[in-house]
Formats: sequence, C-alpha cells, structure tokens
Amino acid sequence: MTKIGYDVNNHIATLSIESPPANALSVNLLNYINDTLDEIENDNTLKVVVMKGEGKFFSAGADINEFTSLQDSSDYKSLSEKGQKLFDRIEHFPIPVIAAIHGAALGGGLELAMACHIRIGAVNAKLGLPETTLGIIPGFAGTQRLPRFVGTAKAYEMILTGQPITGEEAEAKGLLNQAVDEESVLDTAHNLAETIAAKSRVSITSVMELIPYAKTETFQQGLQKEAASFAAIFGSEDAQEGMRAFLEKRKPDFKDK
Repeated sequence: MTKIGYDVNNHIATLSIESPPANALSVNLLNYINDTLDEIENDNTLKVVVMKGEGKFFSAGADINEFTSLQDSSDYKSLSEKGQKLFDRIEHFPIPVIAAIHGAALGGGLELAMACHIRIGAVNAKLGLPETTLGIIPGFAGTQRLPRFVGTAKAYEMILTGQPITGEEAEAKGLLNQAVDEESVLDTAHNLAETIAAKSRVSITSVMELIPYAKTETFQQGLQKEAASFAAIFGSEDAQEGMRAFLEKRKPDFKDK
C-alpha cells in the first residue's frame, strides 16, 4: 500500500514515504507528497520538515513498472515535468526540508533528496542516478541538480556510469551535509530540525526566500531540455530493452538506437 503520513512534534513535521518494497516514486506517490505538502504549508505552527522513507530504503528510484505502461512521447514528457514541478516546489518550500536517507536514494529517490534543503545520510547508504543502465536518463532534474553538489566532473562520472557512491563519499563531495551511522540518521536529522525550529519563523521564512536567488537562470532552461530529452529517449529501442532487462533481472542488450 502506497501512502504518505506525517507526525507533528515541537514545530517539526516528520513526513514518511511508505510504498513497499522500495518506496518507488509512482505518479500516485508524487501526488501524495504534493497533497501532504499542501497540509504542511497551511499549518503556520510548523517550522521544519524531516522527510524519511519507511522500510529498507529512503527511495530506490522511480516505478519502472509504471514507466513501461506509458504510451508515447507526450506521456514521458508529462511525467518528467510532473516530477520536476514537485521537486522544484520542495526546493522553494517556505520552511526547510531535511532528507533523512538510509539504505539507498537512487534515481528519482536521489532527485527527491537533492530537492530537499539539507541531507543527512547513512555512511553505508547508496546514492546514485542509475538511469543510463536502463537505457534512459534522469528526468526529475537529476542532470541539473547533481552537478551543483558534486561538480560537473563527478556528475558526468556518476550519471554516465550509473554507479552509486556511498554516504561517506557523498559527504566528502558535498552531496550530504552529514554522513552518520545508519541507526543515527533519523536522530541526527531531528536534532538538526530542533535547532532550526528554535529560531524565529520570520527569520526562517526570510532565509528560505533569499537563498534560491543564488540559482542561475540557466537551471530552468536545463529542466526544459531534460524533460524533452527524457521524452525522446524513452521512445528508443534501447530504453524499452533496458526496462525489460531490469524487470527480467538480466543484463540489457543495447543496440545503440
């Protein structure tokens, strides 16, 4: 059963993603997150959000089964733009969102985490954008956000190889604010949230409005190009083969077309 829940304590909302077995980001889950953000935004007592995943992972990626049901280029582009719009909303949310990452944040899961303002992760967590192993590309702003954290050279390496890095390396590269033992991830995130929540909501809101101005105008252009490329690549033979191979748990046989 897919659901989003949140608990409130001391001006902090803890938002939990629950979509067994891997918290895959289906369209329904994206809608649930958006609806929950509506509720949180309308609660003027809240100052911080902690976002976590239930089960083994923060989120192991997008829902590949759902991807295979899409019919044409416009469906693919619409999906990409939907995820981009939601994650842009998170990045510009009026109160800070802290991602508490355990297990894995892969593909759409890492794109979601990168949209959050602060990331606390387990030292042994896996973080990556493995889409190229499926014959596709990131579509929820991964190609645009990852270079901002790890630099262009490391972003090329991570996206082109599809290989994840550990939480320890992610901290060294600036992708995680802190890497801690897995059992300490949620406590560390909440301790940080409590420190922030002790501040004036007026000050918090002002900071949340100002920091996004540091983002360049080319970011939005990059999002538009990513959505268009995401849609075009999804129609390729290699994309269909890559997703079939993933679902059949075998190595894809790419034909480069």
